[in-house]
Amino acid sequence: MIDYKPVSTPMSPKPKLSLTSGTLFDDPSKYRMVLGSLQYLSFTRPDIAYAVNKMSQFMHRPTDMHWQDAKQILRYLARTLSHGIYLRPNAPLALHAYSDADWTGDSDDMVSTNAYLIYLGSAPVSWSSKKQRGVACSSTEAEYRAVANTTAELRWLTSLLTELGVRLPTSPVVYCDNVGATYLCANLVFHSRMKHIALDYHFIREQVQSGELRVEHVSTKD
Repeated sequence: MIDYKPVSTPMSPKPKLSLTSGTLFDDPSKYRMVLGSLQYLSFTRPDIAYAVNKMSQFMHRPTDMHWQDAKQILRYLARTLSHGIYLRPNAPLALHAYSDADWTGDSDDMVSTNAYLIYLGSAPVSWSSKKQRGVACSSTEAEYRAVANTTAELRWLTSLLTELGVRLPTSPVVYCDNVGATYLCANLVFHSRMKHIALDYHFIREQVQSGELRVEHVSTKD
């Protein structure tokens, strides 16, 4: 792949891949080996986390189209060899996170994928891209579940920093691009419409009301 043309994105938005896209790949072990290596790389490269998560869902039955997309990740890495995470010694000790979900993003089972990226100051310190456990009935529900997962990780990081003797000057903030999910985090009236969501997600509202967390809307374009 050294001589292949580099690309600017780790994954193409179209065509949308599924389990039946293309024909069966003649060397599935090669596909699994590449994706296994990329999973380790995603520990320090949050920019490929979603693409690696998506391509890992086809390990049991890779096709030629899946293999082409896996090679696109390698072509993207060839262009971004200098990318990394820089931890600044004088960065402000403030936690903020970006949360998102692709509602019914998987065309095979209609399950959405959660994603979050958490910053300490200006550096990312935790990130995840993971499929949800069930089908979300609305985009608001999918986004709300994503905020819940982000909040759980934020609470763990806050607890860890407290044990290390680090006090945060302000409450952590979660930025979400879904207006309904943002209102749902703080407004009890909206909860009557969302009773089909598991109760463990409702701990977000308690965090917001106690002042330990803020959830704010951010435009998708931003």
